[in-house]
Amino acid sequence: MSPTKQGVSHRVLLVDDDEAVRTMMSATLERKGFEVVCAADVPEALKLITTESFDVLITDLHMPNASDGFAVITAMRHSQPNALTLLVSGYPDVKSAMDAILLEADQIMMKPFEVDKLADLVRDKMLTRKSAPQKREKVAAILQRCTSHIVEDWLVRVKKNKALLDVTLTDKERTGYLPKLIEDLVLRLKKPNIPGEESDSISSAAAVAHGRMRQLQGYTPGMLVHDSRILQVTLFATLQSNLGALDFSLLLPDIMTIADEVDSQLTQAMEGYMNASLEPAAA
Repeated sequence: MSPTKQGVSHRVLLVDDDEAVRTMMSATLERKGFEVVCAADVPEALKLITTESFDVLITDLHMPNASDGFAVITAMRHSQPNALTLLVSGYPDVKSAMDAILLEADQIMMKPFEVDKLADLVRDKMLTRKSAPQKREKVAAILQRCTSHIVEDWLVRVKKNKALLDVTLTDKERTGYLPKLIEDLVLRLKKPNIPGEESDSISSAAAVAHGRMRQLQGYTPGMLVHDSRILQVTLFATLQSNLGALDFSLLLPDIMTIADEVDSQLTQAMEGYMNASLEPAAA
Protein backbone atom coordinates (compact mmCIF):
# COMPACT_ATOMS: atom_id res chain seq x y z
CA MET A 1 0.00 0.00 0.00
CA SER A 2 1.42 3.33 -0.96
CA PRO A 3 1.55 6.00 1.82
CA THR A 4 -1.16 8.61 1.83
CA LYS A 5 0.18 11.99 0.80
CA GLN A 6 -0.45 14.91 3.14
CA GLY A 7 -2.32 18.04 2.12
CA VAL A 8 -0.61 20.51 -0.15
CA SER A 9 2.50 19.26 -1.92
CA HIS A 10 5.46 21.55 -1.26
CA ARG A 11 8.14 21.68 -3.96
CA VAL A 12 11.65 20.78 -2.84
CA LEU A 13 14.86 21.39 -4.77
CA LEU A 14 17.34 18.71 -3.68
CA VAL A 15 20.95 19.36 -4.69
CA ASP A 16 23.61 16.69 -4.19
CA ASP A 17 26.30 15.25 -6.48
CA ASP A 18 25.86 11.76 -4.95
CA GLU A 19 23.19 9.91 -6.93
CA ALA A 20 22.55 7.40 -4.13
CA VAL A 21 21.95 10.22 -1.65
CA ARG A 22 19.61 12.00 -4.05
CA THR A 23 17.61 8.82 -4.63
CA MET A 24 17.32 8.01 -0.94
CA MET A 25 16.41 11.52 0.20
CA SER A 26 13.98 12.22 -2.62
CA ALA A 27 12.18 8.90 -2.03
CA THR A 28 11.83 9.72 1.68
CA LEU A 29 10.46 13.19 0.99
CA GLU A 30 8.08 11.99 -1.71
CA ARG A 31 6.64 9.35 0.64
CA LYS A 32 5.75 12.21 3.01
CA GLY A 33 3.96 14.18 0.31
CA PHE A 34 6.68 16.50 -1.03
CA GLU A 35 7.28 17.10 -4.72
CA VAL A 36 11.02 16.74 -5.27
CA VAL A 37 13.17 18.09 -8.11
CA CYS A 38 16.79 16.96 -8.08
CA ALA A 39 19.99 18.63 -9.29
CA ALA A 40 23.37 16.91 -9.48
CA ASP A 41 25.58 20.00 -9.51
CA VAL A 42 25.65 23.75 -8.97
CA PRO A 43 25.03 24.87 -12.60
CA GLU A 44 21.96 22.63 -12.82
CA ALA A 45 20.71 23.92 -9.46
CA LEU A 46 21.19 27.57 -10.44
CA LYS A 47 19.30 27.03 -13.69
CA LEU A 48 16.37 25.50 -11.79
CA ILE A 49 16.37 28.32 -9.22
CA THR A 50 16.08 30.93 -11.96
CA THR A 51 13.43 29.10 -13.98
CA GLU A 52 11.20 27.32 -11.44
CA SER A 53 9.64 28.05 -8.04
CA PHE A 54 10.37 26.08 -4.87
CA ASP A 55 9.22 26.06 -1.28
CA VAL A 56 12.31 24.31 0.08
CA LEU A 57 15.98 23.98 -0.86
CA ILE A 58 18.12 21.15 0.52
CA THR A 59 21.71 21.30 -0.70
CA ASP A 60 24.95 19.54 0.11
CA LEU A 61 27.88 21.79 1.02
CA HIS A 62 30.58 20.03 -1.01
CA MET A 63 29.68 19.18 -4.65
CA PRO A 64 32.53 18.28 -5.15
CA ASN A 65 34.31 21.52 -4.27
CA ALA A 66 34.30 22.95 -0.77
CA SER A 67 31.56 25.52 -0.23
CA ASP A 68 29.71 24.84 -3.50
CA GLY A 69 26.51 24.73 -1.47
CA PHE A 70 27.00 28.34 -0.38
CA ALA A 71 26.54 29.49 -3.98
CA VAL A 72 23.27 27.58 -4.22
CA ILE A 73 22.00 28.91 -0.88
CA THR A 74 22.89 32.49 -1.80
CA ALA A 75 21.22 32.22 -5.20
CA MET A 76 18.04 30.86 -3.63
CA ARG A 77 18.01 33.56 -0.95
CA HIS A 78 18.15 36.31 -3.55
CA SER A 79 15.92 34.72 -6.19
CA GLN A 80 13.32 33.11 -3.91
CA PRO A 81 13.75 34.63 -0.43
CA ASN A 82 10.66 32.92 1.02
CA ALA A 83 12.02 29.43 0.39
CA LEU A 84 13.15 27.36 3.38
CA THR A 85 16.88 26.61 2.95
CA LEU A 86 18.73 23.66 4.51
CA LEU A 87 22.47 23.05 4.17
CA VAL A 88 23.89 19.53 4.56
CA SER A 89 27.54 18.98 5.54
CA GLY A 90 29.66 15.98 6.46
CA TYR A 91 32.34 18.13 8.09
CA PRO A 92 31.95 18.44 11.89
CA ASP A 93 33.93 21.70 12.06
CA VAL A 94 31.52 23.53 9.77
CA LYS A 95 28.94 23.95 12.53
CA SER A 96 31.32 25.97 14.68
CA ALA A 97 33.52 27.58 12.04
CA MET A 98 30.79 28.69 9.65
CA ASP A 99 28.05 29.97 11.96
CA ALA A 100 27.53 32.89 9.62
CA ILE A 101 26.02 30.50 7.09
CA LEU A 102 22.99 30.22 9.37
CA LEU A 103 22.19 33.73 8.31
CA GLU A 104 21.66 32.51 4.77
CA ALA A 105 20.53 28.96 5.57
CA ASP A 106 17.65 28.24 7.93
CA GLN A 107 19.24 25.03 9.14
CA ILE A 108 22.56 23.17 8.97
CA MET A 109 22.27 19.39 9.07
CA MET A 110 25.39 17.44 9.95
CA LYS A 111 25.97 14.02 8.39
CA PRO A 112 25.11 11.37 9.31
CA PHE A 113 21.48 12.17 10.08
CA GLU A 114 18.32 10.08 10.05
CA VAL A 115 16.88 10.41 6.57
CA ASP A 116 13.49 9.20 7.77
CA LYS A 117 13.22 12.27 9.99
CA LEU A 118 14.13 14.68 7.20
CA ALA A 119 10.55 15.29 6.07
CA ASP A 120 9.41 15.93 9.64
CA LEU A 121 12.26 18.40 10.12
CA VAL A 122 11.31 20.24 6.94
CA ARG A 123 7.64 20.41 7.96
CA ASP A 124 8.52 21.64 11.46
CA LYS A 125 10.78 24.34 10.05
CA MET A 126 8.14 25.49 7.61
CA LEU A 127 5.61 25.79 10.43
CA THR A 128 7.86 27.55 12.94
CA ARG A 129 9.84 29.93 10.73
CA LYS A 130 8.53 33.43 10.19
CA SER A 131 6.09 33.69 7.30
CA ALA A 132 8.10 36.59 5.89
CA PRO A 133 11.91 36.64 6.16
CA GLN A 134 13.58 39.53 7.90
CA LYS A 135 14.16 42.41 5.55
CA ARG A 136 17.77 42.53 4.42
CA GLU A 137 19.65 45.79 4.80
CA LYS A 138 22.69 47.08 2.98
CA VAL A 139 25.84 47.87 4.94
CA ALA A 140 25.29 51.64 4.57
CA ALA A 141 21.77 51.37 6.01
CA ILE A 142 22.96 49.34 8.99
CA LEU A 143 25.79 51.75 9.80
CA GLN A 144 23.48 54.73 9.43
CA ARG A 145 20.85 53.14 11.68
CA CYS A 146 23.46 52.17 14.27
CA THR A 147 25.49 55.40 14.29
CA SER A 148 24.75 56.26 17.92
CA HIS A 149 25.56 52.69 18.97
CA ILE A 150 28.82 52.79 16.99
CA VAL A 151 29.85 55.98 18.80
CA GLU A 152 29.01 54.43 22.18
CA ASP A 153 30.82 51.18 21.40
CA TRP A 154 33.84 53.07 20.04
CA LEU A 155 34.01 55.11 23.25
CA VAL A 156 33.93 51.95 25.38
CA ARG A 157 36.78 50.47 23.35
CA VAL A 158 38.79 53.70 23.53
CA LYS A 159 38.47 53.78 27.32
CA LYS A 160 40.11 50.35 27.45
CA ASN A 161 43.16 51.70 25.62
CA LYS A 162 45.66 52.95 28.20
CA ALA A 163 47.63 54.95 25.66
CA LEU A 164 44.60 57.01 24.63
CA LEU A 165 43.60 57.58 28.25
CA ASP A 166 46.87 59.46 28.81
CA VAL A 167 44.98 62.46 27.43
CA THR A 168 42.17 63.45 29.78
CA LEU A 169 39.03 64.39 27.87
CA THR A 170 35.28 64.41 28.41
CA ASP A 171 33.23 61.89 26.41
CA LYS A 172 32.00 64.70 24.17
CA GLU A 173 35.53 65.94 23.53
CA ARG A 174 36.73 62.41 22.80
CA THR A 175 33.97 61.50 20.33
CA GLY A 176 34.27 64.89 18.62
CA TYR A 177 33.83 64.49 14.87
CA LEU A 178 33.18 60.73 14.99
CA PRO A 179 29.46 60.93 14.01
CA LYS A 180 30.40 63.04 10.99
CA LEU A 181 33.15 60.60 9.99
CA ILE A 182 30.59 57.78 10.05
CA GLU A 183 28.21 59.93 8.01
CA ASP A 184 30.91 60.47 5.36
CA LEU A 185 31.57 56.71 5.30
CA VAL A 186 27.87 56.01 4.77
CA LEU A 187 27.77 58.52 1.92
CA ARG A 188 30.59 56.72 0.15
CA LEU A 189 28.94 53.33 0.67
CA LYS A 190 25.78 54.71 -0.93
CA LYS A 191 27.60 55.71 -4.09
CA PRO A 192 26.56 53.61 -7.13
CA ASN A 193 28.67 50.47 -7.34
CA ILE A 194 30.15 49.94 -10.79
CA PRO A 195 31.51 46.39 -11.23
CA GLY A 196 35.26 46.40 -11.83
CA GLU A 197 35.68 50.01 -10.72
CA GLU A 198 36.66 51.35 -7.33
CA SER A 199 34.76 54.28 -5.88
CA ASP A 200 36.78 57.34 -4.93
CA SER A 201 37.32 58.25 -1.31
CA ILE A 202 35.47 61.27 0.01
CA SER A 203 37.19 64.58 0.63
CA SER A 204 36.24 64.84 4.29
CA ALA A 205 36.38 68.21 6.01
CA ALA A 206 35.40 66.36 9.16
CA ALA A 207 38.49 64.12 8.95
CA VAL A 208 40.76 67.14 8.56
CA ALA A 209 39.05 68.88 11.47
CA HIS A 210 39.32 65.68 13.50
CA GLY A 211 43.09 65.59 13.02
CA ARG A 212 43.43 69.26 13.88
CA MET A 213 41.34 68.80 17.03
CA ARG A 214 43.39 65.80 18.15
CA GLN A 215 46.62 67.76 17.80
CA LEU A 216 45.22 70.58 19.93
CA GLN A 217 44.01 68.04 22.49
CA GLY A 218 47.52 66.64 22.87
CA TYR A 219 47.28 63.41 20.88
CA THR A 220 50.41 61.96 19.29
CA PRO A 221 50.31 60.68 15.69
CA GLY A 222 50.34 57.14 17.07
CA MET A 223 47.27 57.89 19.18
CA LEU A 224 45.51 59.23 16.09
CA VAL A 225 46.21 55.91 14.37
CA HIS A 226 44.77 54.07 17.39
CA ASP A 227 41.63 56.22 17.06
CA SER A 228 41.21 55.06 13.48
CA ARG A 229 42.00 51.41 14.14
CA ILE A 230 39.39 51.26 16.91
CA LEU A 231 36.82 52.85 14.60
CA GLN A 232 37.38 50.15 11.98
CA VAL A 233 37.12 47.38 14.58
CA THR A 234 33.90 48.92 15.90
CA LEU A 235 32.38 49.18 12.44
CA PHE A 236 33.05 45.53 11.69
CA ALA A 237 31.75 44.51 15.13
CA THR A 238 28.54 46.39 14.36
CA LEU A 239 28.10 44.47 11.11
CA GLN A 240 28.78 41.21 12.90
CA SER A 241 26.06 41.94 15.46
CA ASN A 242 23.63 42.71 12.61
CA LEU A 243 24.42 39.76 10.38
CA GLY A 244 20.85 38.53 10.54
CA ALA A 245 19.66 41.70 8.78
CA LEU A 246 22.57 42.01 6.37
CA ASP A 247 22.23 41.87 2.59
CA PHE A 248 25.16 39.67 1.58
CA SER A 249 25.07 40.56 -2.11
CA LEU A 250 27.53 43.47 -1.75
CA LEU A 251 29.14 42.55 1.56
CA LEU A 252 32.69 41.97 0.31
CA PRO A 253 33.01 45.18 -1.78
CA ASP A 254 31.39 47.16 1.05
CA ILE A 255 33.90 45.80 3.57
CA MET A 256 36.72 46.78 1.22
CA THR A 257 35.17 50.24 0.88
CA ILE A 258 34.97 50.63 4.67
CA ALA A 259 38.64 49.73 5.07
CA ASP A 260 39.65 52.10 2.27
CA GLU A 261 37.50 55.00 3.50
CA VAL A 262 38.66 54.69 7.11
CA ASP A 263 42.25 54.69 5.83
CA SER A 264 41.51 57.74 3.67
CA GLN A 265 39.98 59.52 6.65
CA LEU A 266 43.08 58.74 8.69
CA THR A 267 45.31 60.19 5.96
CA GLN A 268 43.25 63.37 5.86
CA ALA A 269 43.15 63.55 9.65
CA MET A 270 46.94 63.26 9.73
CA GLU A 271 47.20 66.16 7.28
CA GLY A 272 44.97 68.25 9.54
CA TYR A 273 47.07 67.19 12.52
CA MET A 274 50.36 68.18 10.86
CA ASN A 275 48.98 71.50 9.63
CA ALA A 276 47.78 72.35 13.12
CA SER A 277 51.20 71.51 14.55
CA LEU A 278 52.85 73.92 12.10
CA GLU A 279 50.55 76.86 12.86
CA PRO A 280 52.38 78.16 15.98
CA ALA A 281 55.67 78.14 14.10
CA ALA A 282 54.11 79.99 11.18
CA ALA A 283 52.67 82.58 13.55
